[in-house]
Amino acid sequence: MMCALTGTPGTGKSTVADELARRGHRVVHITDIVQPYARGKDPERDTQIIDTDRMADEFVPFDGFVEGHFAHLLPCDRVVVLRLRPDELAARLSARGYSPDKIRENQDAEALDVCLIETVEEYESFQIFELDATGKSPAACADTIEQFYRGEIPSSFGSIDWSAFVGVSS
Repeated sequence: MMCALTGTPGTGKSTVADELARRGHRVVHITDIVQPYARGKDPERDTQIIDTDRMADEFVPFDGFVEGHFAHLLPCDRVVVLRLRPDELAARLSARGYSPDKIRENQDAEALDVCLIETVEEYESFQIFELDATGKSPAACADTIEQFYRGEIPSSFGSIDWSAFVGVSS
């Protein structure tokens, strides 16, 4: 069974994936495989353009976790959407050197549930787990993800509401 770890940049996907790998799970980071699918850069949004359809068509599923901002576009059995309160997200992205415009774009995407909505459009409800990583350690997040992966806790999503953060500068 393959499980996607997706979410807005800065929500903790890579850190949690590294914890899962440390525990013996196979983990593939999209950043390690995306280069053949890169189609240039969008200078206006300061982001790479990726042929996600081709990547999904050519991706070979495996048992374990695939981590990345658009892992939910790959053929997975389950999907975990990591979430983070937008003010905490802004602090993380600022520490990474993101521009104020890019921070604002990602805060709004998080507040508007963009990754969750895309996931819900692609998967059945029983395949999705939304995890609020705010204030949680990577180990605690990995514990919950492992339980969902093994079917020990049910699907759960749609209860996080950060709409009050839309358009709010941090």
